[in-house]
Amino acid sequence: MAPPILKLDDIFLSFGGAPLLAGAGLQIEPGDKICLVGRNGSGKSTLLKIAAGLVEAQSGEVFRHPSSTVRYLEQAPDFADFTTVQAYAEAGLGPGDDPYRVTYLLSHLGLTGDEDPKMLSGGESRRAALARVMAPEPDILLLDEPTNHLDLPTIEWLEGELQKTRSALVLISHDRRFLEKVSTATVWLDRGTSRRLDRGFAHFEAWRDQVLEAEELEQHKLGKSIEREEHWLRYGVTARRKRNMRRLGELQTMRSNYRGHKGPQGTVQATVSDAQESGKLVIEADKITKSFGERAIVTPFSIRVHRGDCVGLVGPNGAGKTTLLKMLTGQLSPDSGIVKLGTNLEIATLDQKREDLDPEDTLANYLTDGRGENLLVNGEQRHVTGYMKEFLFQPEQARTPIRNLSGGERARLMLARILSRPTNLLILDEPTNDLDIETLDLLQEIVAGFPGTVILVSHDRDFLDRTVTSTIAPAVPDAPDGRWIEYAGGYSDMLTQRKGALEERKRAEKAAEKPKTQEAARSAGSTRSKLSFKQKFALENLPKEMAKAEAEIAKREQVMADPNLFTRDPAAFNRLAGEMEKLRASLTDMEEEWLELEMLREELEG
Repeated sequence: MAPPILKLDDIFLSFGGAPLLAGAGLQIEPGDKICLVGRNGSGKSTLLKIAAGLVEAQSGEVFRHPSSTVRYLEQAPDFADFTTVQAYAEAGLGPGDDPYRVTYLLSHLGLTGDEDPKMLSGGESRRAALARVMAPEPDILLLDEPTNHLDLPTIEWLEGELQKTRSALVLISHDRRFLEKVSTATVWLDRGTSRRLDRGFAHFEAWRDQVLEAEELEQHKLGKSIEREEHWLRYGVTARRKRNMRRLGELQTMRSNYRGHKGPQGTVQATVSDAQESGKLVIEADKITKSFGERAIVTPFSIRVHRGDCVGLVGPNGAGKTTLLKMLTGQLSPDSGIVKLGTNLEIATLDQKREDLDPEDTLANYLTDGRGENLLVNGEQRHVTGYMKEFLFQPEQARTPIRNLSGGERARLMLARILSRPTNLLILDEPTNDLDIETLDLLQEIVAGFPGTVILVSHDRDFLDRTVTSTIAPAVPDAPDGRWIEYAGGYSDMLTQRKGALEERKRAEKAAEKPKTQEAARSAGSTRSKLSFKQKFALENLPKEMAKAEAEIAKREQVMADPNLFTRDPAAFNRLAGEMEKLRASLTDMEEEWLELEMLREELEG
């Protein structure tokens, strides 16, 4: 095992009250790809900042290898003194680093480098910061929510970059699919301490549940031991005084441990308030279009959304997802075509920009709309502090200004307000931003079991696969041209259907080409009586090439037959799967070419 290049041990940090970190640790070795997971507010970002040297722990050991380079993804980049994004990103390079890396990264992150940093949106600022920290290819790369504000094509590109990087990684992210594809180890930060699993995030949740079950069993055993000792204390026969004093001391210690045990943070408990049932047909759009100047955002598009449907919208940033969503919900009129909304609709919206939140408002005032201490949930009067507890807010936070909340807490607060009101049509625009894994689980259950209708925009592939019944996506994913297609199922189903449609189109094109090829061959045959040298060479050598391809496929099939390969080395598994796909496509092309040449030979030899 290689020595660590960065190690945090027994880290303690408190901001007053209960400690945020109490004995937490983190060890990074060359090549590590670690995901750091835990509830919102558990101290993940703080631990990452301690690793980066931006925050000092009150106690504990911090070791960084003197020659190692560390880069930390800033949540709020400082663009002072930089006139362009290119200059800002290049300032992160070391003396021997390649400046081309900056251009390459900015291009793939959707920036030219000529942008004025003062004019960037929050998402563009994050992309610029990502280019700056990745460009030097440091020994250690610390990334806090790197996928926020990235669209799906960019997230998938980033996955590939991080999988092949030589840098050791520590990642914080709410995107399950992203963590599963990139991470090879997991550090769980829970109640101030950390535990490590030397497997990727795909194995985390089962392991976490086992740990919590074992902990609960230990607490149960401790409780039983206390009962036995208390029984002895009350009814046992008096023995030597020293022995009795020792047992009494042990009992006090057990009681202290039992009372002081801090169980895992609770889960959000919530249900959607009942609303009057909407009409069976919720939305009907017929040949709607929208353009801004010369650019077509939506070309004729039609859809019918029924009660109980959950429709997902995906696509790159700027493709027009929000525009299409606003047209479907009646917030924006189409240039042509008709949108009809159903009857009895009660709409609730979760906006990705959290624009509904006044930073000076308090939590209690926001939840009750300023109407005292109570709110009506499912026809029942509830005190606001009791309702807040269901969303993991403490009663003392009732008078806290919203500006003091983290991104995840703001998302939870908006979710609490939406779910307290009668709703039969949920509009969710990037609802997963800043939510921790446990709150994401709850949101998935709510959306999947919602009796009404849901329309959501998301870049979270796992969330889409678990919730939506159909997916609307651009017809041309890499260069949206205003054409949108509705696919049955989630994101993975959409990819499968797209691939099938592409293969079908290729087969149709080949079928259309064959008659032309055969006609040309017959025409050529009328003027010549034998194959050309090139055709004859191909006819003789193609069987050998096909045999080679078949042997290569067989070799890879043998390696991939190992049931533990994907768990042990997912990158190798994915590489082999990609090679297999290319080899099979090449073999099919060679077989078709050989068959055409053989038919031509038979015809010429008559």
